[in-house]
Amino acid sequence: MCFKNIHRYFPFKRLLSLLLGLTIVIQIIVISYNHLSGYYVLEGYPHFFQRLVRGSLLSLLASFMIAYPDLYVIRFLNNLAPWGQKVLMRISLQLSFAVSISIVISTAITLFANWINPYTEEFSGVLIYNAMLYAVANIFLMSILEGWIYYIESRQARQIADNLQEELSQIKYEVLKSQINPHFMFNSLNVLSGLINVDVAKAQLFIDEFSQIYRYVLETIEQPVVTLKKELEFMRSYLFLQQIRYGENLTFTVNVPAGMLLMVIPPLSLQVLLENALKHNIVNESKPLKIDIYTEGDYLFVRNPLQPKISGTSTGLGLKNLVKRYTLISRMEPSFRVVNNHYVAGIPLIKTD
Repeated sequence: MCFKNIHRYFPFKRLLSLLLGLTIVIQIIVISYNHLSGYYVLEGYPHFFQRLVRGSLLSLLASFMIAYPDLYVIRFLNNLAPWGQKVLMRISLQLSFAVSISIVISTAITLFANWINPYTEEFSGVLIYNAMLYAVANIFLMSILEGWIYYIESRQARQIADNLQEELSQIKYEVLKSQINPHFMFNSLNVLSGLINVDVAKAQLFIDEFSQIYRYVLETIEQPVVTLKKELEFMRSYLFLQQIRYGENLTFTVNVPAGMLLMVIPPLSLQVLLENALKHNIVNESKPLKIDIYTEGDYLFVRNPLQPKISGTSTGLGLKNLVKRYTLISRMEPSFRVVNNHYVAGIPLIKTD
Protein backbone atom coordinates (compact mmCIF):
# COMPACT_ATOMS: atom_id res chain seq x y z
CA MET A 1 0.00 0.00 0.00
CA CYS A 2 1.53 3.30 -1.01
CA PHE A 3 1.34 6.41 1.19
CA LYS A 4 -1.43 7.83 -0.98
CA ASN A 5 -3.56 4.68 -0.56
CA ILE A 6 -3.08 4.76 3.21
CA HIS A 7 -4.60 8.23 3.38
CA ARG A 8 -7.43 7.08 1.13
CA TYR A 9 -8.48 4.62 3.84
CA PHE A 10 -7.35 6.72 6.82
CA PRO A 11 -7.31 10.48 6.30
CA PHE A 12 -5.11 12.15 8.91
CA LYS A 13 -8.01 13.60 10.91
CA ARG A 14 -9.82 10.26 11.04
CA LEU A 15 -6.67 8.41 12.09
CA LEU A 16 -5.88 11.09 14.68
CA SER A 17 -9.35 10.79 16.21
CA LEU A 18 -9.09 7.00 16.35
CA LEU A 19 -5.60 6.94 17.90
CA LEU A 20 -6.31 9.77 20.35
CA GLY A 21 -9.40 8.01 21.65
CA LEU A 22 -7.56 4.70 22.01
CA THR A 23 -4.54 6.23 23.76
CA ILE A 24 -6.66 8.12 26.30
CA VAL A 25 -8.69 5.01 27.13
CA ILE A 26 -5.59 2.84 27.42
CA GLN A 27 -3.78 5.41 29.57
CA ILE A 28 -6.73 5.70 31.95
CA ILE A 29 -6.86 1.91 32.30
CA VAL A 30 -3.06 1.56 32.80
CA ILE A 31 -2.76 4.47 35.25
CA SER A 32 -5.73 3.24 37.26
CA TYR A 33 -4.43 -0.34 37.31
CA ASN A 34 -0.92 0.77 38.39
CA HIS A 35 -2.40 2.88 41.16
CA LEU A 36 -4.73 0.19 42.49
CA SER A 37 -2.07 -2.53 42.26
CA GLY A 38 0.48 -0.36 44.04
CA TYR A 39 2.91 -0.41 41.13
CA TYR A 40 2.76 3.39 40.78
CA VAL A 41 0.65 5.14 43.43
CA LEU A 42 -0.82 8.51 42.49
CA GLU A 43 -0.63 11.44 44.86
CA GLY A 44 -3.96 12.96 43.81
CA TYR A 45 -6.04 14.15 40.88
CA PRO A 46 -3.45 16.71 39.67
CA HIS A 47 -0.90 13.92 39.56
CA PHE A 48 -3.42 11.72 37.70
CA PHE A 49 -4.04 14.35 35.03
CA GLN A 50 -0.32 15.04 34.75
CA ARG A 51 0.34 11.35 34.12
CA LEU A 52 -2.63 11.14 31.75
CA VAL A 53 -1.50 14.11 29.59
CA ARG A 54 2.14 13.02 29.51
CA GLY A 55 1.31 9.39 28.85
CA SER A 56 -1.35 10.22 26.21
CA LEU A 57 1.00 12.52 24.26
CA LEU A 58 3.80 9.96 24.25
CA SER A 59 1.37 7.15 23.45
CA LEU A 60 -0.17 9.20 20.64
CA LEU A 61 3.28 9.74 19.14
CA ALA A 62 3.98 6.02 19.50
CA SER A 63 0.58 5.16 18.01
CA PHE A 64 1.34 7.08 14.82
CA MET A 65 4.77 5.46 14.67
CA ILE A 66 3.06 2.07 14.98
CA ALA A 67 -0.09 2.63 12.92
CA TYR A 68 1.58 3.36 9.59
CA PRO A 69 3.88 0.30 9.71
CA ASP A 70 0.82 -1.73 10.72
CA LEU A 71 -1.05 -0.57 7.62
CA TYR A 72 1.86 -1.53 5.38
CA VAL A 73 2.10 -4.92 7.08
CA ILE A 74 -1.63 -5.57 6.62
CA ARG A 75 -1.51 -4.80 2.91
CA PHE A 76 1.68 -6.82 2.46
CA LEU A 77 0.15 -9.85 4.20
CA ASN A 78 -3.08 -9.51 2.21
CA ASN A 79 -0.99 -10.36 -0.86
CA LEU A 80 1.39 -12.84 0.77
CA ALA A 81 -1.01 -14.75 3.02
CA PRO A 82 -4.70 -13.89 2.45
CA TRP A 83 -7.06 -14.76 5.29
CA GLY A 84 -9.16 -17.08 3.18
CA GLN A 85 -6.18 -19.15 2.01
CA LYS A 86 -3.34 -19.18 4.57
CA VAL A 87 -4.93 -18.53 7.94
CA LEU A 88 -2.27 -20.07 10.23
CA MET A 89 0.55 -18.44 8.30
CA ARG A 90 -1.29 -15.11 8.38
CA ILE A 91 -1.89 -15.25 12.14
CA SER A 92 1.71 -16.18 12.98
CA LEU A 93 3.21 -13.54 10.68
CA GLN A 94 0.82 -10.82 11.79
CA LEU A 95 1.48 -11.49 15.48
CA SER A 96 5.24 -11.54 14.84
CA PHE A 97 5.12 -8.23 13.00
CA ALA A 98 2.85 -6.67 15.63
CA VAL A 99 5.12 -7.67 18.51
CA SER A 100 8.34 -6.71 16.67
CA ILE A 101 7.03 -3.28 15.71
CA SER A 102 5.81 -2.73 19.27
CA ILE A 103 9.15 -3.64 20.86
CA VAL A 104 11.08 -1.27 18.58
CA ILE A 105 8.68 1.66 19.04
CA SER A 106 8.18 1.11 22.79
CA THR A 107 11.94 1.02 23.36
CA ALA A 108 12.41 4.27 21.45
CA ILE A 109 9.54 6.00 23.26
CA THR A 110 10.67 4.73 26.69
CA LEU A 111 14.22 6.00 26.09
CA PHE A 112 12.81 9.37 25.00
CA ALA A 113 10.51 9.58 28.03
CA ASN A 114 13.40 8.66 30.36
CA TRP A 115 15.52 11.39 28.78
CA ILE A 116 12.79 13.97 29.46
CA ASN A 117 12.04 12.79 32.97
CA PRO A 118 14.02 9.80 34.29
CA TYR A 119 12.00 6.93 35.68
CA THR A 120 12.26 6.24 39.40
CA GLU A 121 11.63 2.53 38.83
CA GLU A 122 14.21 0.06 37.58
CA PHE A 123 14.72 1.01 33.94
CA SER A 124 15.04 -2.53 32.58
CA GLY A 125 11.72 -3.41 34.20
CA VAL A 126 10.10 -0.35 32.64
CA LEU A 127 11.40 -1.37 29.20
CA ILE A 128 9.97 -4.88 29.54
CA TYR A 129 6.68 -3.64 30.98
CA ASN A 130 6.21 -1.04 28.24
CA ALA A 131 7.15 -3.54 25.54
CA MET A 132 4.48 -5.96 26.80
CA LEU A 133 1.92 -3.17 27.06
CA TYR A 134 2.67 -1.87 23.57
CA ALA A 135 2.55 -5.38 22.12
CA VAL A 136 -0.93 -6.05 23.52
CA ALA A 137 -2.13 -2.60 22.48
CA ASN A 138 -0.71 -3.01 18.98
CA ILE A 139 -2.38 -6.38 18.45
CA PHE A 140 -5.63 -4.68 19.37
CA LEU A 141 -4.85 -1.68 17.13
CA MET A 142 -3.90 -3.85 14.17
CA SER A 143 -7.19 -5.72 14.51
CA ILE A 144 -9.10 -2.43 14.46
CA LEU A 145 -7.18 -1.16 11.42
CA GLU A 146 -7.70 -4.39 9.52
CA GLY A 147 -11.40 -4.42 10.32
CA TRP A 148 -11.66 -0.83 9.15
CA ILE A 149 -9.88 -1.58 5.87
CA TYR A 150 -12.13 -4.61 5.29
CA TYR A 151 -15.22 -2.47 5.92
CA ILE A 152 -14.08 0.30 3.55
CA GLU A 153 -13.07 -2.13 0.78
CA SER A 154 -16.35 -4.05 1.14
CA ARG A 155 -18.32 -0.83 0.88
CA GLN A 156 -16.31 0.23 -2.17
CA ALA A 157 -16.80 -3.20 -3.77
CA ARG A 158 -20.56 -2.94 -3.24
CA GLN A 159 -20.54 0.54 -4.78
CA ILE A 160 -18.58 -0.69 -7.80
CA ALA A 161 -20.93 -3.66 -8.18
CA ASP A 162 -23.96 -1.34 -8.03
CA ASN A 163 -22.40 0.97 -10.62
CA LEU A 164 -21.59 -1.95 -12.91
CA GLN A 165 -25.12 -3.30 -12.56
CA GLU A 166 -26.57 0.08 -13.39
CA GLU A 167 -24.24 0.42 -16.39
CA LEU A 168 -25.07 -3.10 -17.54
CA SER A 169 -28.78 -2.33 -17.35
CA GLN A 170 -28.23 0.78 -19.46
CA ILE A 171 -26.22 -1.20 -22.00
CA LYS A 172 -28.94 -3.87 -22.19
CA TYR A 173 -31.51 -1.16 -22.75
CA GLU A 174 -29.47 0.38 -25.56
CA VAL A 175 -28.93 -3.03 -27.17
CA LEU A 176 -32.60 -3.90 -26.94
CA LYS A 177 -33.54 -0.48 -28.30
CA SER A 178 -31.20 -0.98 -31.25
CA GLN A 179 -32.82 -4.33 -32.00
CA ILE A 180 -36.32 -2.85 -31.98
CA ASN A 181 -35.07 -0.23 -34.37
CA PRO A 182 -38.01 1.46 -36.10
CA HIS A 183 -36.02 1.78 -39.35
CA PHE A 184 -35.19 -1.92 -39.34
CA MET A 185 -38.80 -2.86 -38.61
CA PHE A 186 -40.13 -0.42 -41.21
CA ASN A 187 -37.79 -1.72 -43.92
CA SER A 188 -38.52 -5.34 -42.97
CA LEU A 189 -42.30 -4.81 -43.12
CA ASN A 190 -41.93 -3.06 -46.47
CA VAL A 191 -40.01 -6.02 -47.83
CA LEU A 192 -42.59 -8.40 -46.39
CA SER A 193 -45.42 -6.42 -47.97
CA GLY A 194 -43.77 -6.72 -51.36
CA LEU A 195 -43.10 -10.44 -50.97
CA ILE A 196 -46.68 -11.34 -50.04
CA ASN A 197 -47.90 -10.30 -53.48
CA VAL A 198 -45.02 -11.93 -55.34
CA ASP A 199 -43.79 -15.02 -53.50
CA VAL A 200 -45.96 -16.32 -50.66
CA ALA A 201 -43.51 -19.13 -49.78
CA LYS A 202 -40.62 -16.69 -49.46
CA ALA A 203 -42.85 -14.33 -47.49
CA GLN A 204 -43.60 -17.13 -45.03
CA LEU A 205 -39.89 -17.88 -44.74
CA PHE A 206 -39.25 -14.18 -44.16
CA ILE A 207 -41.79 -14.14 -41.32
CA ASP A 208 -40.18 -17.21 -39.75
CA GLU A 209 -36.70 -15.66 -39.82
CA PHE A 210 -38.05 -12.33 -38.59
CA SER A 211 -39.67 -14.02 -35.60
CA GLN A 212 -36.47 -15.96 -34.94
CA ILE A 213 -34.56 -12.70 -34.63
CA TYR A 214 -36.84 -11.22 -31.98
CA ARG A 215 -37.16 -14.50 -30.13
CA TYR A 216 -33.37 -14.63 -29.91
CA VAL A 217 -33.25 -11.03 -28.66
CA LEU A 218 -35.75 -11.74 -25.88
CA GLU A 219 -34.06 -14.99 -24.88
CA THR A 220 -30.51 -13.64 -24.70
CA ILE A 221 -30.81 -10.00 -23.62
CA GLU A 222 -30.43 -10.97 -19.93
CA GLN A 223 -27.53 -13.35 -20.54
CA PRO A 224 -23.94 -12.09 -20.21
CA VAL A 225 -22.64 -14.44 -22.93
CA VAL A 226 -23.85 -16.91 -25.54
CA THR A 227 -22.01 -19.51 -27.59
CA LEU A 228 -20.58 -18.53 -30.94
CA LYS A 229 -22.70 -21.29 -32.47
CA LYS A 230 -25.94 -19.61 -31.36
CA GLU A 231 -24.71 -16.20 -32.43
CA LEU A 232 -23.87 -17.49 -35.92
CA GLU A 233 -27.33 -19.03 -36.21
CA PHE A 234 -28.84 -15.67 -35.32
CA MET A 235 -26.49 -13.98 -37.81
CA ARG A 236 -27.78 -16.16 -40.64
CA SER A 237 -31.37 -15.14 -39.84
CA TYR A 238 -30.39 -11.48 -39.72
CA LEU A 239 -28.46 -11.61 -42.98
CA PHE A 240 -31.27 -13.58 -44.65
CA LEU A 241 -33.61 -10.63 -44.07
CA GLN A 242 -30.99 -8.23 -45.36
CA GLN A 243 -30.39 -10.33 -48.47
CA ILE A 244 -34.11 -10.29 -49.23
CA ARG A 245 -33.82 -6.50 -49.19
CA TYR A 246 -30.52 -6.12 -51.06
CA GLY A 247 -30.68 -9.24 -53.21
CA GLU A 248 -27.44 -10.46 -54.78
CA ASN A 249 -25.77 -7.16 -53.94
CA LEU A 250 -25.14 -8.46 -50.44
CA THR A 251 -23.08 -11.62 -49.91
CA PHE A 252 -21.18 -13.09 -47.00
CA THR A 253 -18.77 -15.88 -46.16
CA VAL A 254 -18.23 -17.66 -42.86
CA ASN A 255 -14.97 -19.39 -42.00
CA VAL A 256 -15.13 -20.57 -38.39
CA PRO A 257 -13.58 -23.86 -37.21
CA ALA A 258 -16.00 -26.24 -35.50
CA GLY A 259 -13.75 -26.35 -32.44
CA MET A 260 -14.43 -22.67 -31.73
CA LEU A 261 -18.22 -22.83 -31.85
CA LEU A 262 -18.52 -23.40 -28.09
CA MET A 263 -16.50 -20.29 -27.24
CA VAL A 264 -18.67 -17.41 -26.06
CA ILE A 265 -19.28 -13.75 -26.81
CA PRO A 266 -21.79 -11.17 -25.53
CA PRO A 267 -25.19 -11.75 -27.18
CA LEU A 268 -25.97 -9.70 -30.29
CA SER A 269 -22.31 -8.69 -30.69
CA LEU A 270 -22.19 -9.99 -34.23
CA GLN A 271 -25.35 -8.13 -35.16
CA VAL A 272 -23.76 -4.85 -34.01
CA LEU A 273 -20.84 -5.38 -36.39
CA LEU A 274 -23.06 -6.42 -39.30
CA GLU A 275 -25.44 -3.53 -38.78
CA ASN A 276 -22.46 -1.19 -38.66
CA ALA A 277 -21.25 -2.52 -42.02
CA LEU A 278 -24.67 -2.15 -43.68
CA LYS A 279 -25.47 1.22 -42.15
CA HIS A 280 -22.32 3.02 -43.27
CA ASN A 281 -21.61 1.44 -46.65
CA ILE A 282 -23.25 1.61 -50.07
CA VAL A 283 -24.91 -1.63 -51.13
CA ASN A 284 -26.13 -1.64 -54.73
CA GLU A 285 -25.54 -3.28 -58.10
CA SER A 286 -22.54 -1.09 -58.92
CA LYS A 287 -21.05 -1.52 -55.46
CA PRO A 288 -22.02 -4.90 -54.03
CA LEU A 289 -21.00 -5.52 -50.44
CA LYS A 290 -19.25 -8.72 -49.42
CA ILE A 291 -18.88 -9.41 -45.71
CA ASP A 292 -16.30 -11.93 -44.54
CA ILE A 293 -16.68 -13.51 -41.10
CA TYR A 294 -13.67 -15.49 -39.91
CA THR A 295 -11.48 -16.28 -36.91
CA GLU A 296 -7.83 -15.64 -36.18
CA GLY A 297 -6.43 -16.73 -32.85
CA ASP A 298 -9.01 -16.00 -30.16
CA TYR A 299 -10.77 -13.30 -32.19
CA LEU A 300 -13.76 -13.31 -34.50
CA PHE A 301 -13.42 -10.80 -37.33
CA VAL A 302 -15.98 -9.12 -39.58
CA ARG A 303 -14.43 -7.53 -42.67
CA ASN A 304 -16.05 -5.48 -45.42
CA PRO A 305 -14.79 -3.15 -48.16
CA LEU A 306 -15.04 0.57 -47.44
CA GLN A 307 -17.86 1.98 -49.57
CA PRO A 308 -18.94 4.89 -47.35
CA LYS A 309 -22.28 6.55 -47.82
CA ILE A 310 -22.10 10.28 -48.51
CA SER A 311 -24.94 11.23 -46.17
CA GLY A 312 -25.47 10.29 -42.57
CA THR A 313 -23.41 10.69 -39.41
CA SER A 314 -22.39 8.04 -36.93
CA THR A 315 -22.61 8.32 -33.14
CA GLY A 316 -20.59 5.11 -32.68
CA LEU A 317 -22.92 4.19 -29.82
CA GLY A 318 -23.27 0.55 -30.86
CA LEU A 319 -19.52 -0.07 -30.93
CA LYS A 320 -19.01 1.88 -27.67
CA ASN A 321 -21.62 -0.26 -25.94
CA LEU A 322 -19.96 -3.37 -27.30
CA VAL A 323 -16.63 -2.30 -25.80
CA LYS A 324 -18.33 -1.62 -22.45
CA ARG A 325 -19.98 -5.04 -22.47
CA TYR A 326 -16.60 -6.69 -22.97
CA THR A 327 -15.05 -4.80 -20.04
CA LEU A 328 -17.62 -6.50 -17.78
CA ILE A 329 -16.64 -10.04 -18.78
CA SER A 330 -13.09 -10.04 -20.18
CA ARG A 331 -9.72 -8.33 -20.12
CA MET A 332 -9.53 -8.57 -23.91
CA GLU A 333 -11.00 -5.72 -25.93
CA PRO A 334 -12.64 -5.45 -29.34
CA SER A 335 -10.55 -3.91 -32.12
CA PHE A 336 -11.61 -1.72 -35.01
CA ARG A 337 -9.23 -0.77 -37.83
CA VAL A 338 -8.88 -0.14 -41.55
CA VAL A 339 -6.67 -2.56 -43.51
CA ASN A 340 -6.15 -2.34 -47.28
CA ASN A 341 -9.28 -0.24 -47.79
CA HIS A 342 -11.32 -2.72 -45.75
CA TYR A 343 -12.93 -2.11 -42.40
CA VAL A 344 -12.02 -4.91 -39.99
CA ALA A 345 -13.80 -5.30 -36.67
CA GLY A 346 -12.62 -7.97 -34.25
CA ILE A 347 -14.26 -9.24 -31.07
CA PRO A 348 -12.59 -11.58 -28.55
CA LEU A 349 -13.78 -15.15 -28.23
CA ILE A 350 -13.90 -16.25 -24.61
CA LYS A 351 -13.16 -19.79 -23.50
CA THR A 352 -15.84 -21.26 -21.26
CA ASP A 353 -13.35 -23.05 -19.00
